[in-house]
Amino acid sequence: MQPTVIVLASGRGERFLASGGQTHKLQALLLDNTVLEHTLAAVRASGLPFHVEAAGHPGMGDSIAAAVRATSEADGWLILPADLPLVQARTLQRMAQVDDAHRVVVPCFEGQGGHPVRFAASCGPALMNLKGNQGAALIVKELGAIKIETYDFGCVTDIDTVQDLERAKLLLLRRRELGS
Repeated sequence: MQPTVIVLASGRGERFLASGGQTHKLQALLLDNTVLEHTLAAVRASGLPFHVEAAGHPGMGDSIAAAVRATSEADGWLILPADLPLVQARTLQRMAQVDDAHRVVVPCFEGQGGHPVRFAASCGPALMNLKGNQGAALIVKELGAIKIETYDFGCVTDIDTVQDLERAKLLLLRRRELGS
């Protein structure tokens, strides 16, 4: 069995709009496609089962809880905010292959923690009880997440502002030039 990727797409994107964005950040164009479509393309390319949580929820914790309840039969979860359009399919696959003995695993790029965070199936009850804006940070801390270093800058490149979107465009262009 493989964990299910939960794509969190229910945030309001207020910081993006406040920074001058003309649309919701997930619908903003990143070269040839929207931010959300770039993220979903990586998820699809990973071959892993996935669930997109796009219903409006009061906070990230509520979104995670709803998505885990909707996929309660999953063999663990990879929690991926939808605003990480440069994450690579191979990072998702690598996180999916982590031994279940590690209940929580965080990918890192140059020492910075990123996404998707992997939760073993045994974390289901705790994830289903999340509420508010903290997401799963308390679970990550309580269970002592292990970190796995990755070469994927996409796991830490989220889109919160128009400036972040411009930076992501440059990084995506460089990635395409290098063919990776």
